[in-house]
Amino acid sequence: MPPTPQLQPPVSPDPISADAPGTIARPLLTQSWLDLAFLHWAAEPAAVAGLLPPGTVPDTLDGLTYVGLVAFRMHRVGWFRLPGVPYLGTFPETNVRLYSVDAHGRRGVVFRSLDASRLIPVAVARLGFRMPYLWSRMAIRAEGDTVTYTSSRRWPGPRGAHSRITVRVGERIEEPTELEHFLTARWGMHSAFFGRPVYLPNAHPRWPLHRAGLVECDEDLVAAAGLPKPTGPPVSVLYSPGVSARFDRPARPAGIPTP
Repeated sequence: MPPTPQLQPPVSPDPISADAPGTIARPLLTQSWLDLAFLHWAAEPAAVAGLLPPGTVPDTLDGLTYVGLVAFRMHRVGWFRLPGVPYLGTFPETNVRLYSVDAHGRRGVVFRSLDASRLIPVAVARLGFRMPYLWSRMAIRAEGDTVTYTSSRRWPGPRGAHSRITVRVGERIEEPTELEHFLTARWGMHSAFFGRPVYLPNAHPRWPLHRAGLVECDEDLVAAAGLPKPTGPPVSVLYSPGVSARFDRPARPAGIPTP
């Protein structure tokens, strides 16, 4: 019988902060995230704990964790302080993500899948960094105050896994709620590299967030990522014009001690 996943970190998580905990003067990676739609569903921590990498547990707010479906435009991915790449580093992306915390109290994101429309970056990310990138046919179209994101998976599968999301962008949020900061202000990524826990810090300006109305959501990416299919509308729908981000070198291991 597999061990029961741990649900509580051994230390208190870092405070939820709308601002990055520090700057990154010598980045490993640079990129911009533009025209983002954030869709989130609440989930019980026990339902997702087994899907997180070693050394992490579900991050929670008021007893719940969240499943995120985030569609956006990746813009000019670059290495170190070199200029970002205009073509290969610019593409639509849609990811399915969970929220995590490690033994040091660091809150982060765990990506279950990342659909992207450029094959070479997908192959590099999968082979070189063991990231769950997938090659998909994708488009982003803006008409007036609505934005539509479409995705249909090509490789490696399940082939045809898809999403079609349309949001209507509303007013700027002057004072985001604690939940809205919890879902968007994440200052690192938890992953595993050849079985070793990894935490990759990031920094960017405070998110400019807008209310958004969900016009359409036809997707099976969440289920394809190994999560239960959402049974109702998302509890949070947000839009952001985007930010420029920097990623630091991997920090010390994120492991949670075991008895």
